Amino acid sequence: MTSQLEKEVAHYQEWRDQMISGIESYKAWLDTNGYADIQQSLRIYDLIESLRNDRMTLAFLAEFSRGKTELINAMFFSDFKQRLLPSNVGRTTMCPTEIFHDAAEEPYMRLLPIETRKRQETVSALKRQQVEWIKVRLNVDSREDMAEAMKHLVEVKMVSIDEARTLGLWDDNDPMISTMVKKEGDKVEIPAWRHAMISYPHPLLKSGLIVLDTPGLNALGTEPELTLSMIPNAHAVLFLLAMDTGVTKSDLDVWQKYVQPAATRRIAVLNKIDLMWDDLKTDAEIAVDVERQLEQTATLLALPRTHVMAISAQKALLARVRGDNTLLARTGIEQLEYLLASEIIPAKQEIMRAAVQREIGSMVDASRVAVTNQLSATETELKELAAMSGKSRGMAQAMVARLEVDRKNYQDTIQTFRNTFNTVTNQGATLLKQLDDDRLDDIVNKDRKFIEDAWTTAGLWKNMQALFQHFTGVSAKILNFANQIKTLVDATYAHFHEKFGFARLSPPALNLEKHTLTMTGMQQTASQFCHDPVNMAKYKDFLVKRFYESLVGEARQIFEMTRLDAETWLKSALNPLNLQIKEHEKVLAKRIDNFKKIRDNISSVEDRMKHLQKLQVALQDQARVLTGIKTSLDGEASAVKPAAKPALAEVA
Repeated sequence: MTSQLEKEVAHYQEWRDQMISGIESYKAWLDTNGYADIQQSLRIYDLIESLRNDRMTLAFLAEFSRGKTELINAMFFSDFKQRLLPSNVGRTTMCPTEIFHDAAEEPYMRLLPIETRKRQETVSALKRQQVEWIKVRLNVDSREDMAEAMKHLVEVKMVSIDEARTLGLWDDNDPMISTMVKKEGDKVEIPAWRHAMISYPHPLLKSGLIVLDTPGLNALGTEPELTLSMIPNAHAVLFLLAMDTGVTKSDLDVWQKYVQPAATRRIAVLNKIDLMWDDLKTDAEIAVDVERQLEQTATLLALPRTHVMAISAQKALLARVRGDNTLLARTGIEQLEYLLASEIIPAKQEIMRAAVQREIGSMVDASRVAVTNQLSATETELKELAAMSGKSRGMAQAMVARLEVDRKNYQDTIQTFRNTFNTVTNQGATLLKQLDDDRLDDIVNKDRKFIEDAWTTAGLWKNMQALFQHFTGVSAKILNFANQIKTLVDATYAHFHEKFGFARLSPPALNLEKHTLTMTGMQQTASQFCHDPVNMAKYKDFLVKRFYESLVGEARQIFEMTRLDAETWLKSALNPLNLQIKEHEKVLAKRIDNFKKIRDNISSVEDRMKHLQKLQVALQDQARVLTGIKTSLDGEASAVKPAAKPALAEVA
């Protein structure tokens, strides 16, 4: 049974493949017509690979026992005809779990031991160290083997309180710990695994979807990377609540602390709607009760009513296992899948289109302009030759002299361009030096010493916030410097447009503001971190470690992304103009050479005109090819528009 979400993700994949095909066509055009260079080829290759490896992340968040894992089973694994992920009463999934498809390997599960929390390494960093993970092969052809393998996700172990404290999973001063962690004497129960990764060959996962299943409040609080990176970077967050209880205090804590500030697309799902199915009530009465709960939830969570859904995950899984379409329609899961299809796919499509335009849009525009200029020059030369037909050799000599003057003036301007190019290169090197790893290490290590040497609570908070003020200050300087470089590049483009009639192209967009804004937001997060009562109750060594693992680690990533964006822009900023300059210079040189030949042999005019007419046809063909490529990169994916929203069936 193919869901609406599966259909739309498949359509999206088709559109993405068409986009990749357009980029490959452009690369072929560059190679065929002699325009390709190493730098351009590498950029295009990297872009194609990034699109092929593109992923959409759907994060599922909830307190314990809200039916989150059951919903994942219903949405993605009903074809297995049983529960794939463990889903029982009480606490089930014990560690954050990513579910995706890895085409390079057979299905597997990778488990990261909880003991890695003792080290100052994030989960993202440890993903690059396969030796740290326990790997389990998955036999997808056997229900029994799969069920057995999935039991790893709920494994726990008993450790001493000291060990749990070292791992950051126990704090005597945290009142929430006693309600969420099982204690037996001087030992406590903790998850056996810190993180799990499952590669499974589901159609949606093959199309690039990643499902992030997170445990409840305690895991969110103890694994900062979830809240600072994984959840904010998800394309949509599904927050599960129970229909019978609505928004509880613990639900609201999770929402306000981890979802509302971070997730850009948020959907609240009230599960267990089947508890409302009551033979002693009419359908209308049940509908009124459900709508009341949905309205109250939307108000409490400050969400649009359209982003609050009512479903029954358990009944949806049952309906899909049995192939019962009538029951499936009652569960509300199809409406949820429709909302996801209409929300996340168009948004992701726009992100991808913007990335393509940012990377090679200006290159394609420059190529189109170059071909247009060649066509114009060819047509001009054809008119000049037609006027010269049967005339004297002296006219050809006058044309050569005029063109030689034009070329000299042009070459003088090119030297100015080279000087500008060198200036941009040198200033760019200075900019990137502010972002290199050594510079960042100096900042971090210097401020870390101040933080670790702060003995008072007030001093600790002050130094932690000072580190992010330092980060924000450096980030602002980088943005200002980058804008100065961009102004210089813009002026160069305008000069060539005004003096030589070049098409008014714009340099590739430089958008470092987003990183500066993110860094400013991180400074606010640091302030909240420092004043969180839970953190204030923790002992200093653990607090400093957690601060560096989470907040400082995230700041490092922001600086790294800033550097990568700056490097990419500096490499490409003058490329479109450079292409026009080279093409204009080549056309001028060719015209001078041709008129010299005509001067020496006036009878060659007709031969030259025939050659130009053939060239004109070839350039017109190139222009059509480039227009098609431009259209494929700019065009909307009509196939990705969701079908009509499914109606919710009667509850009776």
